[in-house]
Order: sequence, then C-alpha cells, then structure tokens
Amino acid sequence: MARALQRMQRWLTAGFCCVVVILGALSSGAKELRLGFFPNITHAQALYAKATRYFETNGLQVHWQSFNAGPTAIEALFSDAIDATYIGPSPTINGYVKSHGEKFVIIAGAAGGGAALVVRNNSGIQSAGDFAGKVLATPQLGNTQDVAARIWLLENHLRPKIQGGTVDLIPLSNPDQVTMFKTKEIDAAWTVEPWVSRLELEINGKIFLEEKTLWPEGKYVTTHLVITRKFLKEEPDTVRKLLAAHVELTQIINSNKTKAAVILNEQIRRETSRALRPDVITRALDRVELTWDPIASSLEKQAEAAHTIHFLRKQPDLHGIYELSLLNDILQQKKLPPVAAGTK
Repeated sequence: MARALQRMQRWLTAGFCCVVVILGALSSGAKELRLGFFPNITHAQALYAKATRYFETNGLQVHWQSFNAGPTAIEALFSDAIDATYIGPSPTINGYVKSHGEKFVIIAGAAGGGAALVVRNNSGIQSAGDFAGKVLATPQLGNTQDVAARIWLLENHLRPKIQGGTVDLIPLSNPDQVTMFKTKEIDAAWTVEPWVSRLELEINGKIFLEEKTLWPEGKYVTTHLVITRKFLKEEPDTVRKLLAAHVELTQIINSNKTKAAVILNEQIRRETSRALRPDVITRALDRVELTWDPIASSLEKQAEAAHTIHFLRKQPDLHGIYELSLLNDILQQKKLPPVAAGTK
C-alpha cells in the first residue's frame, strides 16, 4: 500500500511539472518559426545561426528547412510549409508578383555581391564577342544569375540559341557546373559564391567579370530575408527577435571572418556532406558582402531586367514589398543607420 502511494505521488509530481512547463511555454507566447535557407555562403547568417543555435539562445524556436532552389522555397511559402526564408531577388520578385503582393514581404537584406562570370582558361574567350558559339551555364532558368546573364548578352548584342542567337545558354545546377567545367562540356558559368571560387581555385577558371562591375557603386542584393504577412501580423515579437539576432550575426561574422569561415564550413559539411577547401571559403567570404540592407535600388533594376527579357509579362509593381520598420527600430536601438525601401 505504501509503495502504491509513493508511485502515485511520483506520477502526480511528474504530471504537475509537465503542466508547469506547458503553461510556461504558453505564457511566454513562444511560437516556432519555420525558417528556410540554402547551404550557400550568401546565406551565411542562417548557416552560422544553425551551427551555433544563435537564434534559439536568443529566445526563438526554429524549425529549419533547407532548399536548393529559390522557386521551391517560394512554393513552400505559398503552401504555408514555412513562415520565412533567406532567398535571392529573382524568386522574390516572381513570388511577389505571382501573389499580387499578398503573401510575403522583405524584412531585411542578408547579402550583396558574390556573383561572377567565370570562363575556362582554355576556352578561347577573351572578349564578349568570343561567347558566340560557346556554352554558357547558369544555375537555373529564371534565377537571379540567369537573368543577369541574359541581360548582359543582350547588351553585348548576343542572344541564346533558343532565340535564334549563337550562345548555347543552359540551366545547370552548381555542382553540375563544376563537373562539366572539368570535362570541358561548358565554356563558362554565371554563378554565385561559393561556386565562383570553386571554379576559380579548384579548376583554374578565370574571372571574366564580377557582376558588381555592372552596378552603381558595385552594390546589388544577392539574398533577402522574407516572411509571410500572416506571421508578421500574428507574431511581431518573434519577428523582432529574429531581426535583432540577424543583425547581430551579420556583425559577428563580419568582425572575424577567419573564425566564421571555420563555423560556416563545418555547417556546409553537415548540410551537403562535403566541406569547402579553406582557400575557397576564404575567397568566397571576401567576395560576398553580408549586410542587413536590402539594397532596394538594385531590386528595382532586377525586376526591370526580368521584364526586359520577357520573364515577366507586365512591368512588375513592387509597391509594398518592403516592411522595414521593425528592422529600423532595432538599428536605431543599436545606434546604427536606418535602411531605406526606395521602391516606387
């Protein structure tokens, strides 16, 4: 009888503790944030946060979701499979237009720069005209680098073969670009870090041009942080915590890139089963600018470019795509300059 009473007391105590934990979680208002990212250097804040549990230690509950392509991440937002994601500008524009601006907004920038046109050393390419008859790869049809490549070809009086031109422009995943560079099945690739540095350092590729040379002051957005309007409306405190941690992570990585490279590389190994060479990740981090500024002026031009090459049928209306008030509140608290939306 005594043992039975002791067992009952233990069960009641355990049950009481569970109730306390549950009530504590409910009273704190904590809600899980389903956050998307890519295992790329241009998503460094996400990689660093996942590696170190930085978001969790700053009061966030995060469920991570890895993607390899922007359109897939956008579809996850549309289907309510995720609440937010780090993502490039081209899928951001396409998704915003497709949802008529109703599904998500940009709440911060994450990275700028990091893209380049790389050619094989023995490809015979010395000038823009030499691309005639060559094979040029981009990571995905309609992705950010693909749009940039098509605009550059157009400005240099070149066209893809499919449009009656002489350049064989093909969509090819970044890992396949590395393989086909080695086998000389492609002559050039317009891609982004860390793949630019891999082609350059591992396969002796030559940087034909860095995309920053095509932009005013060399600045253009590569990665945004976007979130659904629903989550932003329902969980503003969670979003504020996310943004504060995002700003802090950007500062941490930029303040010591040598240390950050080790952490980032280990997380890349976990995500992809293969770490980068130390010289590759160092070069990649030097080429990418990590920033919370969304570099709004460049997004407008990228939208215009997508319209110019008919990826978007109508002139895109990006009005309302930015919601930067929470970010600017945080920047003010940290005595940092505000960022501007700047859209028409």
